Amino acid sequence: MNRTLLIAAFAGIIGFNMAFAADETMHHGNHQHEMDMMDTRTSLGLSPQMKQHQLSNMRGHVEAIKTITGLMAENKFDEASQVAHTQLGLTPEMQSMCDMFGNEYFRKLGYAFHKSGDDLGDVLKTKNINKSLRALNKTMQYCVECHATFRQ
Repeated sequence: MNRTLLIAAFAGIIGFNMAFAADETMHHGNHQHEMDMMDTRTSLGLSPQMKQHQLSNMRGHVEAIKTITGLMAENKFDEASQVAHTQLGLTPEMQSMCDMFGNEYFRKLGYAFHKSGDDLGDVLKTKNINKSLRALNKTMQYCVECHATFRQ
């Protein structure tokens, strides 16, 4: 008898969890649709594969900025400069990526962002904390502007 009761209780819990999950998925789907309708930023219309690639690149940029600020805090400006040039700068790879997008304004912001990454790298070599922070602020301003204007 206890075994049957235990199995019935377990089945009830599983059924409740599945119903809850289905309701949450449906609610989340509706919520996501509502959010998409409210989001007035310009869609880049990326394929799922390109979207993931672009998101990965942007996460890398955020990681690079975190690394740069940490290195600045340790007075390791030469290392921070190297990170700025290689991970934020307008490398041939990043130039090629920017050129793949059809939206001219997005491409322009991408070039400006990566150019500011190179400028940041140059300023970091001076080891001047105030100038370096201003250059970092300029680089991050391009992130803010782009994310305020565009969505995946």
